[in-house]
Amino acid sequence: MIRVLVADDEPLIRAGIRMILTSADDIDVVAEAADGRQAVDLARAHRPDVVLLDIQMPEMDGLTALGELRHSVPTAHALILTTFGERENVLRALGTGGAGFLLKDTAPTELIQAVRAAASGDAFLSPAAARHVVDTIATSPASQRREEARRRLKTLTERELDVLTLLAEGLSNAGLGSRLHTSEATVKTYVSRILAKLECENRVQAALLARDAGLDAQPL
Repeated sequence: MIRVLVADDEPLIRAGIRMILTSADDIDVVAEAADGRQAVDLARAHRPDVVLLDIQMPEMDGLTALGELRHSVPTAHALILTTFGERENVLRALGTGGAGFLLKDTAPTELIQAVRAAASGDAFLSPAAARHVVDTIATSPASQRREEARRRLKTLTERELDVLTLLAEGLSNAGLGSRLHTSEATVKTYVSRILAKLECENRVQAALLARDAGLDAQPL
């Protein structure tokens, strides 16, 4: 079972998320928090696999709580949930180590998919959030981004570059294993090594770095 903690200051929102998630037979909502501080405390107590964090909460906002969770409960994967999609919040969530970013109008099936992806170590961005990330990156100097990205990718082996290229296509670990004709365990080892070498917090950051470098378009 995937153990989930839901943090949102609105009881009706928490109830709706619980109803959606518990409709899946592999997900169990183990705790609910009404603010960021309570979310951190409950995460320490329950050790969930996934924490759904609203951004706007009293006591401590979701992004600040995310930073604390990274240190106190590093095994928990955090999904940021909000009613709006400002670019800076998306990028800050990913930069702080969030496993994904969802808008509150996300379809129930997509919410369940995001929780499953986060629990398996994959990152998840809703299409709306992904557009904000792409738009933000597009506004920065392309040549500067490409030069920096290519410099960082030079630390990877040829096999690791192959894995990163497929990761940039948005493939899951299972999909990577199928394309590379190897096991998911081996894929996870490669992905962990790539994230460490590139100093990326998650797969989305690594995928964006690969695209900045033009890895999917031409050799380095």
